[in-house]
Amino acid sequence: MIDSSMRSLYQKLIINPLLKLKWLQKLHPNFLTLLATLTGLCIPLLLLNHHAYAAFLALTLSGFFDTLDGSMARFKNKATPQGAAFDITSDRLVEFAILLGFYLFMPNERGLAVICMLGSILLCITTFLVVGIFTENGSEKSFHYSSGLIERGEAFFFFGMMILIPELFIYLAYVFTCLVLITALVRLAQFRSAGIKQTRAIGDNSKSDITAP
Repeated sequence: MIDSSMRSLYQKLIINPLLKLKWLQKLHPNFLTLLATLTGLCIPLLLLNHHAYAAFLALTLSGFFDTLDGSMARFKNKATPQGAAFDITSDRLVEFAILLGFYLFMPNERGLAVICMLGSILLCITTFLVVGIFTENGSEKSFHYSSGLIERGEAFFFFGMMILIPELFIYLAYVFTCLVLITALVRLAQFRSAGIKQTRAIGDNSKSDITAP
């Protein structure tokens, strides 16, 4: 929801001015994706050593670079399927690193909650990709983007809260899991509904063609 509702304002106020910087234009979009990956991979190490604020900073930077790389690619007309694949892979790797960091911080107490989060993310990203494959792309992104209750902005908000307020981790983890599962189920229901409407429309058009003089 944050990605869908606030993206235009975020793009206008923060990202677009940065795209005009000459030194930043010299950076390849894939390099920005790599920065997002590397900063994300630092999170489990920082959490393991109880550097919560540094881990939160790494989380923020990773999310920032992740929003900047695609915008830079489109700005420089360098958006490619390979870049999109790298970006998606980077996102999942960073999310796994974050969950690994949560687990390593307190493995006995957090094990089940982390597995539940990981499972919900796996299901949600599967529905996201499947719906994207079978839906015509009408956005500026490289593939169809289906919004949901929990998107990456909300996920990083939850992760940030889990880092800064570790005593609420279990509660936040299960709330996050439920919301992600709801997102996946709603996305599938909307996709099914859209498919039924499209099938009916095709059927109605076929009948009109047959009965036409």
